[in-house]
Amino acid sequence: MRFPLGMTTKLSKYIAGKRLRRVEKFPLVMMLEPLHACNLTCTGCGRIREYKETITEQLTVDQCLNAVDECGSPIVSICGGEPMIYRPLGELVTRILDRGRHIYLCTHGMFIKKRLNEFKPAASFFFNVHLDGMEATHDLCVERKGVFRQAIDGIRAAKDRGFMVCTNTTIYKQTDLHEIAELFEYLQDFGVDGHTIAPSYSYAAVQNKEIFMSRQEIQEKFREATKVLEKYSLMTSPIYLDYLRGEREDLMCTAWGNPTYNPRGWKAPCYLITDGHHATFKDFIEKTNWDKYGRGRDPRCEHCMVHVGYEPSAVLGANRRLGDTWRLFKWQLSGGSKGRRRMNGDEMEKCSPLLPAQTDSSEAT
Repeated sequence: MRFPLGMTTKLSKYIAGKRLRRVEKFPLVMMLEPLHACNLTCTGCGRIREYKETITEQLTVDQCLNAVDECGSPIVSICGGEPMIYRPLGELVTRILDRGRHIYLCTHGMFIKKRLNEFKPAASFFFNVHLDGMEATHDLCVERKGVFRQAIDGIRAAKDRGFMVCTNTTIYKQTDLHEIAELFEYLQDFGVDGHTIAPSYSYAAVQNKEIFMSRQEIQEKFREATKVLEKYSLMTSPIYLDYLRGEREDLMCTAWGNPTYNPRGWKAPCYLITDGHHATFKDFIEKTNWDKYGRGRDPRCEHCMVHVGYEPSAVLGANRRLGDTWRLFKWQLSGGSKGRRRMNGDEMEKCSPLLPAQTDSSEAT
């Protein structure tokens, strides 16, 4: 199984409650960025470049928690920047988990071993480690030697202590998919619980545009990716993969499904485009002109196929086709790492057909 029952059951109940109350726009996964600072300068990351003027600003723990409460999403992706350089991270994680939320902690993995004692293994907590290839390739992508080995050491330490660990990989135009298969094969030895893959996307602040793909190039790349990587425990939903392969052109972006909160406020309209920041989540939802955005409406959206907009669409059943629910259910049952730790009776979890939206590779850099 690909996701713990506690996560998917909570998400199912949450969605059902919103629909019963006829709420039109609501979040599934909150992307919380306590800071934008990072000790790396990854090639494809726009965060440290986009927010270079406010790079030293950080949220307090109370500001983070207020935003988590205001948003109300059952899943929180703590990202950035590099969240592992946020000093009160252990306290923040504990207090979010105490609120009954589920957490993906997105990290480049260099500091997992150093800070591991600040966390406790739980069925509601994943380390989500960014890896874009084997050692030489990944170190090239993050522009520093030795990062891959430190990330692997962190993954091994976390798995040895009973933590759940997944990885996220950005697929660029130049990505060798057979190398990604080699990476996933290698990670099986450590019992990694699953992998997310998503296409690269163009930040205005990133100078090297040659690494990004057009819509057609993404479709071609992911047709190949499915053949090469389908035997591994992918946490990228089959509906979203259909869209990436060009088999589901009717899927529309649900930009509010994965909202971003950072030191400047609620980022509008989405993770990639910054047309403003709002002080409250209510203003973010109500004052963003959603009809302006999306393919055919805004040229910046034309080649975007990023998961933060389209995985929520898959989960919420936008343009649902006959058999989609059963397909998701079978997919959930069929996945899961053979190396996943054995949980005790209180933690034992099964499966559910609804899925949390994945986190993104670039969030960890």
